[in-house]
Amino acid sequence: MNRKKIYLVRHGQTDFNLKGVVQGSGIDAPINENGRRQAAAFFEAYKEVPFDQIYYTGLQRTRQSIQSFLDLGIPAVATTDLNEISWGDYEGLPMSPEESQYYQHMLDQWQQGNLDYCIAGGESPNIVAKRMQRGIDQILSGPGETILVCMHGRAMRIFLSLIMKHDLCHMDNFEHRNLCLYLLEEKEDGNFDLLKRNDTAHLKALG
Repeated sequence: MNRKKIYLVRHGQTDFNLKGVVQGSGIDAPINENGRRQAAAFFEAYKEVPFDQIYYTGLQRTRQSIQSFLDLGIPAVATTDLNEISWGDYEGLPMSPEESQYYQHMLDQWQQGNLDYCIAGGESPNIVAKRMQRGIDQILSGPGETILVCMHGRAMRIFLSLIMKHDLCHMDNFEHRNLCLYLLEEKEDGNFDLLKRNDTAHLKALG
């Protein structure tokens, strides 16, 4: 059995992140200048890691964030199974006080276990979890032992909940920042240890 070591990162900053605008899977925004600096800093810190395989989503901000690793010729797979959650009618809108209140109501519903609840036109955690599990299965059954995965904030929370076998109602315990790192190592029993959590030490030079 080839036990996996997974370096899971969130994409670099976009202008939508900077302005507090809801992105989701329907907004294919590029990373901005700060996001490119974050990506460069992560590459500088982890370029010596012997990655066997890379996975990223169907949205350009994840590919751009790990492009320097792709340029090394490391085998890579783009999969929409790892895409960000769809925020439906709220995608592309600034987080106004009204939207913020609605968003908090939605989070409350999820924390209470109503994981079929979703924003109008969007996806629920249970819907995302089904495709996310397909993505996890692809990674775990795929080639290589040392894996780099670049994803999105809410999608990461669901990914981590599934792979760590935590209830989805507690997914907000997995905090994240742009270009943060979660490092997971597979144990003999197939479960995972979490070695690094929302780690941004590689970004300290950026201030």
